[in-house]
Amino acid sequence: MDSPEKPDNEVQRLRHLNTLAILDTAAEERFDRITRLARRLFNVPIALISLVDENRQWFKSCYGLNVSETSRDISFCGHAILGKKVFVIEDASQDPRFADNPLVTDAPNIRFYAGVPLLYEDSLALGTLCIIDTKPRQLTQDELLDFYDLAKMAERELASSHTASLDDLTQISNRRGFMLMAHKSMVYCQMSGLSYSIAYFDLNYFKIINDEYGHQEGDIALQAFANTMRHCFRESDVFARLGGDEFAVFMSGTSQSVAHQVVHRFQEALEKYNDAASKPYRLSFCYGIVSTSEVDICLEQLLSQADKVMYEQKKCRPKSSTSF
Repeated sequence: MDSPEKPDNEVQRLRHLNTLAILDTAAEERFDRITRLARRLFNVPIALISLVDENRQWFKSCYGLNVSETSRDISFCGHAILGKKVFVIEDASQDPRFADNPLVTDAPNIRFYAGVPLLYEDSLALGTLCIIDTKPRQLTQDELLDFYDLAKMAERELASSHTASLDDLTQISNRRGFMLMAHKSMVYCQMSGLSYSIAYFDLNYFKIINDEYGHQEGDIALQAFANTMRHCFRESDVFARLGGDEFAVFMSGTSQSVAHQVVHRFQEALEKYNDAASKPYRLSFCYGIVSTSEVDICLEQLLSQADKVMYEQKKCRPKSSTSF
C-alpha cells in the first residue's frame, strides 16, 4: 500500500483549511445536496465531500458510509489532492498502490474511486468531491464533465464558508470564525490538561483617527493592526477582529505570564510599524488577558472576562495621547 505524499504547499493548505472553521461542524444541506446528486447521477453507493486534515480525512458530507473520518495514511483523497484534475482508480484491487489498502480488503471494499480536488484560488487543494463503488467501473467523458460541474458547486460552497468566517477588511477571522476555531482549541487544551489564554484588544483613539483623517485612514489603521497580529502570533493561535476596533487572540498552552510576554512583543512590533509608517498618529491599544486551565468554563465566559479586564485598563487611559 502506498500512503499519500504531502503536497508542496501543505503548510499553506492546512492554514487555509483551519481558517474556514469548518472541520468537525454539523452536516449542512448545501453540501449534502451535492453528494446526494452525485450518488444519484453516477449510480454509486458512496459519495463524499472529504476535507484532508493533517492526519485524517474528515467528511463534511457523507452518503453511504457510517463513519465521519478515516486516517489520511490510507485515504484515496490524500492522493487526489496532489493534483488538480480528477483522480480515478477503476479497480483498486488490481492497482498495486491500493490492492492491500484496508479500505479495499475490508469494508467498504472500495473498487472504483473518483475524486476531484476542491481548490482554493486554483492552488490549495483542501479536499475532494469523490464517488466510490464496490465494483470496478469507468467514467465516460460526459460523466467526467458532470463530475467537474458538481465539484465546482462544492468549491463555491467552501468559498462561501471562507467568506462567512472572515473579516472582509482585515482578512483575518471575524467573530464567527473566532468562536468556532477558538472553541476547538480550547476543547483540545482542556482534554490535554494545558493552560490557555485569551487576550482582548481595543485599538486606542480609533474614533479620533476616523474623525480627523477620514474613514479610509481608519481602515488602513485596522488593516495595519491585523497584519501586525498576523506576523506576531503563532500559527496555532486564533486571532480575529471581533468588530469595530476590537480584536482577540486565543493562545493555547500559554500561561498568563507567557501571554503577557507575547503581547509585549506585539506592542514592540506595533511600535516598529509606527516608526516605519510615519503616520500622523501612532497605533496603540488597551488589552485584557485571562488565563486558565479550567475544564468547566465556556469560551463566551472567558471572552467576557478578558473584555472586562481590558475595560478596566481602558478607564485608566489618558483622554488624549501626546504620541497621537
